Formats: sequence, C-alpha cells, structure tokens
Amino acid sequence: MTGDRVDIVGDTTGAEGSLARIVRIVPRVTLLRRSADDTDAVERVIVANADQMLIVVAAANPEPRIRLVDRYLVAAYDAGVTPILCITKTDLADPAEFLNNFAGLDLIVFTSRDDAMPLESISTALVGHDTVFVGHSGVGKSTLVNALVPDAHRAVGVVNTVTGRGRHTSSSTVSLRLETDAGRGWVIDTPGVRSFGLGHINTDNILKAFTDLATIAEKCPRGCTHLPDSPDCAINEAVAAGELGDTGKARLDSLQRLLATFAVAPHH
Repeated sequence: MTGDRVDIVGDTTGAEGSLARIVRIVPRVTLLRRSADDTDAVERVIVANADQMLIVVAAANPEPRIRLVDRYLVAAYDAGVTPILCITKTDLADPAEFLNNFAGLDLIVFTSRDDAMPLESISTALVGHDTVFVGHSGVGKSTLVNALVPDAHRAVGVVNTVTGRGRHTSSSTVSLRLETDAGRGWVIDTPGVRSFGLGHINTDNILKAFTDLATIAEKCPRGCTHLPDSPDCAINEAVAAGELGDTGKARLDSLQRLLATFAVAPHH
C-alpha cells in the first residue's frame, strides 16, 4: 500500500539494469481506510503510516459539506491520524459560518485564496510528517499539491457550473517528497471522493472526532448511546441548556447522524 515501509536487498542504486527485491513489509503504525458505504464491511485501504490528514474543503464552488468533513475526522481519529483543515477559495465566500461547526475541535485551520495560498505556513506544518490529502472532487486539492510540490504535475480539474460537482482528476494515490528550507516531509495525494463510507470503523471511536462532546460524555450513564432518545445523556442535556453555544446543536446533530447510521449497521 502507498506509505508502506519495506526492507529490501540487492542493488539499491537505481541505476538502469539494477535489481533489488522486497523481503519484508515493516509493521504499519497507522492505516487509513474507507468503505463503499456505511453498511459495507469491506475496507479499502487509502494509505499506510500517515500521521496527519489535511482535509481540503472549498468555501464555495463546490459548497462545503459539513457531514463529509465529519466523516473524514472520524476516520482520522479512528486511525490515530491528526487532522488539519484547509479552506480554499475563500475569495468566493466567507468560511466563518462553516468553520463555526468545528469550533469545538482542536484543529489547525488554514485558509487559502486562489491569489494567495499560505504555502509557507502549510509547508511548515507538513515538515517531518507523512500527510495524506483528502477532499471532495473540485475543491482545489491537486492545485494545492502542485503548489507545494512543483514537480508533482497532478491533474487539475474544474467544477461543473450546472451540478456544482468537481470532476475526478487524480485517479491514484501517490506519495510525493516535500522539500523545504525547514526540512522534508511526504505529501500523499488521493483521488477526490464524493462519499466516505465508515463501515469499518469501531463505533467507540466516533466520539474522538468531537473532543468537546467527548469531555461531556464522561458524565453520561454507562452504555449511553448519545442518541436523541438516550435517557440522562449528558451531551443532550448540555446542548439543550445552551452550554455549547450556537454551534452545539449542529455539532450534536453531526455526532448523532453518524451514531444513528451505526445503530442499524453492522458493528465491527
């Protein structure tokens, strides 16, 4: 899988005609996966050994999807990968309202315009890390990758003005070496997706994507499902009392949508 570390023997010069072979795959530290949908137990490995996930979202064209970002976050926390958020196309729309949905999370957030990408700041965050880039088709993910790694030559697509959907351009997952004055890192570009199934996720880990709610959940009774009909749920009570401010209801809705999906789907 992309990101795997291996032990090899033979001629490692890379010269024409040289021959080396893989003799061992080093045990994986992390494994980022997705499924076709939430009821599909068959996992599709995206990348091995990534320690960061850069979630790329457009402020507009296409419109940002809160639920898709929630799913990326759940997958990242389940895999033990640290998520980072990058909002592109902020010259088209103000991302403040969208970002309010994630105010309770300890997320590094970068904002980017077509005429002003914060490349230095993003590069600094990527040095010393293996960072997998994920995002909906057409959000500018490959454009960002090409700016960070000039010789990447990743295909860049456009958004359909009628449907508002991006065209799939990156068709494969590729690891690219990031070289900066501050050091090196790996950028792992992935194909754009419009859905991200979580059929493989351990449901106990879903709360990890909502750290603010997870803290409150410690006060819940044993076996609490955190769903709307769950008796004495501390999260429901805190949100109803307004303790989480204006974004509390939206964040609880995101959590409960994911939990409700797994309430009827197979648990793994």
